[in-house]
Amino acid sequence: MHSAAITGTGVFTPDQSISNAELVTAFNAYADRQNAANAAAIAAGEAAPIPHSSSDFIEEASGIRSRYVMDKSGVLDPDRLFPRLPPRADDAPSLMAEMALDASRQALDTAGVDAGDVDAVICAASNHERAYPAIAVEIQNLLGAGGFAFDMNVACSSATFGILTATDMIRAGTIRRALVVNPEICSAHLEWRDRDCHFIFGDVCTAVLIERDEGLQAPHFKIKSTRAATQFSNNIRNNDGFLRRTRDQMEDRRDMQFMQEGRKVFKEVLPLVSRHIADHMAQEGLTGDDLRRLWLHQANRGMNDYIGKKVLGRTPTPQEQPNILQDYANTSSAGSIIAFAQHSGDLAPGETGLICSFGAGYSVGSVLVQRA
Repeated sequence: MHSAAITGTGVFTPDQSISNAELVTAFNAYADRQNAANAAAIAAGEAAPIPHSSSDFIEEASGIRSRYVMDKSGVLDPDRLFPRLPPRADDAPSLMAEMALDASRQALDTAGVDAGDVDAVICAASNHERAYPAIAVEIQNLLGAGGFAFDMNVACSSATFGILTATDMIRAGTIRRALVVNPEICSAHLEWRDRDCHFIFGDVCTAVLIERDEGLQAPHFKIKSTRAATQFSNNIRNNDGFLRRTRDQMEDRRDMQFMQEGRKVFKEVLPLVSRHIADHMAQEGLTGDDLRRLWLHQANRGMNDYIGKKVLGRTPTPQEQPNILQDYANTSSAGSIIAFAQHSGDLAPGETGLICSFGAGYSVGSVLVQRA
């Protein structure tokens, strides 16, 4: 049985961002136009007016102040309110693969590893822009990586499930190195016309290089153990898919975008994740005092504060539980990896941290790492 370690990370950040103020201006303009168009129905009590959003409401509800997106103009157009991403020819790189190429090269450069020495590429994301061929195989081809590649989707837990999968293959001796890449174009599946969720998501891509822990010289993080769990729930759902046209449902439907029963998710996911982490730590003989850092899924500041307090038995400091969602918003599976990439370099050898992501499924994955 071999050991595995994280030797490199990469984060691709789009060059366009949207502040809460910009988002609110566009949404409120849309609301005003819709309310004016439906004024008679609203006056007759046959329709409800769309309420305004506000920057204070968004930050209070989520902790989000801004988000990066692949296209800003379409999102901020009150007559559109979704990204404008031009189609690409079949012989051109897909958008997800292009993002992944940037993040993957960063991870490889950090580790000092050639792409040709990578044995597996896992593209783990909440949504994939096509059914086949696999985005991962395209990434493998663009990088010039060896071995094999495949896609996987466990929604917001995709990154940790991908790390678990790669780690198990390394431990078993199937491969020596793997890239786990998380290109998340969340702006495309978000319903920007819904006041309750129009502020939640942003776009980004992360990459993690995992290697067999033998003869590693540069600083790295030993993967001590991994743990995953799923429990079915409809409280976070997106009904879009290739069967849609067979059901004559090609019209503009709300349930074909991101949908969430927020209060139910908050009530049900928090105990599930807190218990999962506690059990994982107990399995490894660790207590909250043994953890130097928590890199949590970046969905909501309140959720992270709750989980951190449960895990550590006290309120975590910003250094112990770094948040990045104020700048990136919720980036689905990539959030915990952004936090890890940006807030792990200061750990001393021997110090331990935990990467955890959770979301639709329900799903939760955790990875215990130790700085070497």
